[in-house]
Amino acid sequence: MNAVVGLVLAAIVGLAGCRDEQGQASEPIRPVLSVVAVERTTDTLGPFAGTIEPRYKTDLGFRIFGRMVARFVDIGSVVKKGEELAALDPAVQEAGVRSARAAVANAQAQYNNAEAEEGRQRDLVQRNYTPPADFELVERNRDTADANLKRAEAQLAKAQDLLSFTRLIADFDGVITGRYAEPGQVVNPGQKVLTLARPDVREAVIAVPSGLAEILHHPNDLAITVHLDKSLSIMAAGVRAIDPVADPNTRTQQVYLSLADPPDAFRLGITIAVTMTRSVSPRVDLPATALLDKDGKTYVWVVDPANTTVDLRQVTVASRSDHSTSRSDDSASRSDASVTVTAGIRGGERVVIAGVHSLSPGQKVKLQ
Repeated sequence: MNAVVGLVLAAIVGLAGCRDEQGQASEPIRPVLSVVAVERTTDTLGPFAGTIEPRYKTDLGFRIFGRMVARFVDIGSVVKKGEELAALDPAVQEAGVRSARAAVANAQAQYNNAEAEEGRQRDLVQRNYTPPADFELVERNRDTADANLKRAEAQLAKAQDLLSFTRLIADFDGVITGRYAEPGQVVNPGQKVLTLARPDVREAVIAVPSGLAEILHHPNDLAITVHLDKSLSIMAAGVRAIDPVADPNTRTQQVYLSLADPPDAFRLGITIAVTMTRSVSPRVDLPATALLDKDGKTYVWVVDPANTTVDLRQVTVASRSDHSTSRSDDSASRSDASVTVTAGIRGGERVVIAGVHSLSPGQKVKLQ
């Protein structure tokens, strides 16, 4: 009887041992997605699209009313100082000049007669043949004729100026960057007809979100690249100005970047891309799915490469972003939402980025 009881007890103990071994053998090895943390010390913003524009440009227009009969330049034309750019119909102004010249000739003749009369009467008054009162009247007539001549000459100069205003002249060497009127069109005084720019002083103009515009007040490395040739790149000399008011439609602010001796490829009107780089404290970018919020703190699962187990690590998150960015890192795609971790993770460590709520400390995992 004792022998039977002993056999039963041994069987029970054996079965319990088998259950323990089966329980230990059946502990799951969970497959996980992970990325290797890459530490960075610079922050890159952009690229932002922009154009190369002249710092100095002038809108040209006629000073008088008239019908434009000719335009001798077009957009992109290179002009010299004093070159004629456009012209109005000068018929009215030419008639005014002819009338003013006739008035000058008439006034000149009257002045000559008055001056000659004054010379003859001066000799007679010295001989006492002409009373002094009569001689004073002759002098006043001479002075009046002189004043009339000067007025006529001034009217002629004014008429000649009006005639010159029918020709639009370049004030400096430059390039035509805009046209706003066509031959045959009637233009008003001061109406914009052409835009003349100086190509020797160029700058880059970009539009950035209002939240980023203030960052540019601090020293930054601004790399400017030509869209047509990515190999052409220069560094901006600095930020010359930032528009104080954002565009109401795009919510962006214009930023003007100074250029120091830009190559010829950076010509007026060409499209560029500007990338802003600044130094930051060491940080790691991770998908937002890598975070585990617990008891008011933020954690991530870090994979131990020696035995492929995971440990819970508390981290400090500096910023979160919902912008859509994607890249491949060890065959793991990055989520649209991302976070920036400034403490708790070192470069080179492997972090779990999916299934963080179903892991436990020390659990063995299988890396996909």
